[in-house]
Amino acid sequence: METPKPKTVDAYIANSGGEARSIMEELRQIIKSTVPEAEEGISWNVPIYKYHGILAGFDVARHHVSFGVDVLHDEDREILKEKGYKTGKKTIQIKFDQEVPGNIIKKLLKAQAKINEVKTNTK
Repeated sequence: METPKPKTVDAYIANSGGEARSIMEELRQIIKSTVPEAEEGISWNVPIYKYHGILAGFDVARHHVSFGVDVLHDEDREILKEKGYKTGKKTIQIKFDQEVPGNIIKKLLKAQAKINEVKTNTK
């Protein structure tokens, strides 16, 4: 029997492996403190935060947590790579034994929030 899909971020985190929980809790806290107006919810079966559109989200994988945000640029990728993080087009992989790169994530969240505000105000 398939496990039910989580309907809240609390349930998503609770249903995840212990190694991933602290990373997801920290990401959640960073998102909420950086953009307090962001709405938290589950979309595409993962935690997503919305602020004038999609702000960011995260997802657990076998050996890491992926943090996703649209504004991940090459200079951010280089900084993250130097610190040992793997990045995708719009994601940062945080392995279970790595610290959450909080300062970079805060910078990315602020940049994405600004972009989303501008998009909303120019419609």
